[in-house]
Amino acid sequence: MEDNFNIHLGKKLRMRRLSLGLTQTKVAQAINVTFQQIQKYEKGTNGVSSNRLMQLSQFLKVPIIYFFEDFKEFKDAGSDDTANEDLNYSFLSRTFSSLSRNQKDKILQILSNTSKFEKVG
Repeated sequence: MEDNFNIHLGKKLRMRRLSLGLTQTKVAQAINVTFQQIQKYEKGTNGVSSNRLMQLSQFLKVPIIYFFEDFKEFKDAGSDDTANEDLNYSFLSRTFSSLSRNQKDKILQILSNTSKFEKVG
C-alpha cells in the first residue's frame, strides 16, 4: 500500500504544481529541498514525511487531505461521503474565490455551455 500511496501522492503533487504554473525548483526552494527531491516525490520513488506534507500543503494552498483524496484505500474514519463532498466543495469554493473576475467569467461560461449541451443531448 505504501508504494501505491507514494505514487498517488506524487501525481497529486505534480497536478497541483502544474495547475499553479510552478516549477519543481520553485516548490523545492519553498520547502527547502532540492528539485531532484521534488522529482522523487512526484515519481513516487520517495515518500513524503508528515512535516514535508504540511509544508507542501501550505505552499500549494491545499488542505492536507487533498493528497489523500481519490486514493482507493483511503477512507476518512468517522466521516461519510457527505463530509468528503463538503471538503471538496470548500476547496473548490476557496480556489474559485481566488480567481480574477475574467477567470471566473470564463469558468461560468463553460459551465453554462455544458448545461445547455446536457439539456439538448
